[in-house]
Amino acid sequence: MVFFKRELSPVEIFERALKDKQSARQKLSERLRIAEQALEEKRAAADRLAKASASNGQLDRAEAKMQSVELKAKALRAAMAECDEQIILAERALSESVAQRDRDRAANEIEAVAAAIEQAVPRFEIGAAALVDAVTRGRAVLSEASRFAGDVDDIRREVLSAAELICWELRASASRTRAGNINIALLAPPDAKPLPAPETDRQMIYTLNPLTWREGEAVKRVAAYTMTALPKSLLPPALAHQHVDYLNARRVQTLMHVHGSGQQQSEPMPDDPALVDLDALGVQAVESPQADVA
Repeated sequence: MVFFKRELSPVEIFERALKDKQSARQKLSERLRIAEQALEEKRAAADRLAKASASNGQLDRAEAKMQSVELKAKALRAAMAECDEQIILAERALSESVAQRDRDRAANEIEAVAAAIEQAVPRFEIGAAALVDAVTRGRAVLSEASRFAGDVDDIRREVLSAAELICWELRASASRTRAGNINIALLAPPDAKPLPAPETDRQMIYTLNPLTWREGEAVKRVAAYTMTALPKSLLPPALAHQHVDYLNARRVQTLMHVHGSGQQQSEPMPDDPALVDLDALGVQAVESPQADVA
């Protein structure tokens, strides 16, 4: 006994492709979760070594381990992004396929109506001709019967002409329905925001604690472990109390590997107990030259 495998429809093909992509993404997501967990452990270890003033060799080894895991996580994120793009394309293809299937079904129904009309027209024509023949068959034909036969014949011709027209219109409508019409709205590009003017007399540094200071009427606040442009007048007391450090400092390179540059961090709250006021620190340094700067 021979079994023939049923050919899949376009919708079924796209549904299967989408399920395969979603399954692949789930596996990538699990691998990425494990890699990111390992990366957090390596970061925490490097962070502890940096804060404990470990030797350069220890920091190098900790960074190497962290970088190895980080590269793996980065590759998995790239694979996830590519998989997400493929899923979007698969979803779009499935949506278009479903829409086309629905359009085809509607078009088939319209064409079925046209075909039914065309099949009924000959029967109507035969019936109308039989009616005219029945009226005019006799030798003695009344004038009323003759007029009736003439009216029936006129109606027959009108019905045949109307049936031909409506079938043409139905098939044209079916063709438009099958093709589909999509109006694409062109969106205006968003207004470009001007970049802020560059600041003067500043030094790019890396914060080790959350900081605040005033610049005219504005109050600035920066989170810990953030690369920022600090006014040079505030730099000496901040360095002396180890609230900041230079970007080329060895521990900063490790901390930046662990915490990043801080550009995505939110601004600390004004009531943050860890917030260091650099203006007050500068005043204390001026009033007490013998302040502890260790």
